[in-house]
Amino acid sequence: MSIELIIFDMDGVLVNSEPAITFASLQTLKERGIDAEYEDFKPFTGMGDDKFIAGVCEKYGAAYDPSMKARAYEIYIERADEWVQVFPWSKPVLTALHCKGYRLAVASASDLVKVECNLRQIGIDTTIFDAIVTGSDVARKKPAPDIFLKAAEKAGGEPSRSLVVEDAVSGVMAAKAAGMTALGVTTSFDRNTLLDAGADRVTDDLSELPAIVAELFGVRE
Repeated sequence: MSIELIIFDMDGVLVNSEPAITFASLQTLKERGIDAEYEDFKPFTGMGDDKFIAGVCEKYGAAYDPSMKARAYEIYIERADEWVQVFPWSKPVLTALHCKGYRLAVASASDLVKVECNLRQIGIDTTIFDAIVTGSDVARKKPAPDIFLKAAEKAGGEPSRSLVVEDAVSGVMAAKAAGMTALGVTTSFDRNTLLDAGADRVTDDLSELPAIVAELFGVRE
C-alpha cells in the first residue's frame, strides 16, 4: 500500500501550543471568577477548544458559553509570539514532503483563527496544503473520525491511503476510526499511551517523518 495524503494535526504536532491555550483559558476563566488549575485542562487535550474550556467549567460548576473561547483566542493571538513554540521539524518536514509530491492537509479541532495564527508562527506558505479543516467544519469532534474524513475528501485522498500525524489519544482514535494509518508523536502523551490508543507507529522526533514514510510505504521519487 502506498500513501498519497499526509494529514497533520496542528497543536502538539506542528506547534507546541498547549501551554499557550491553557494560559489563555486560565486567564479567561479567571476573568469570569473561576480559579481553575493548569492540570484541569489536560483530560480535554485534542478534543477542541470548546470542550477544552467547557470541561473545566463543568468541573467547577460553571456554565460555559462560546464567548469564553473567543476571549481565550484573543489572548492567545496577542501572546502567540511569546507563548507558541514552533517545533524545529515543522517547516523542514512540510517542505520536504511537499517537494516529494505528497498531498498535505491540516486537520485541527481548533477554530480557523487559531490555526491561521499557528501557521503564521511556522512561516509556511499555506498553498502547500491541499486542505485545511478545522473544528468549525465538522459537527462531531475527535475521537469521532469526521475531521480526518473531511480532510481526505477536500484533499482528494482515499482514507485507506492516508497517514495521520497526531499527538493526542483522541486524535489517534479518530484516525483509526477513519480507516487511516496513525503515527503518534510523543509531545503530549507517552509512547505506550499512544500505542494503546491504536497508533500504528510512534516517534519522539517528527524530523524522522520522511524516513518513516519511506520505510513504511516505500520511497517516492
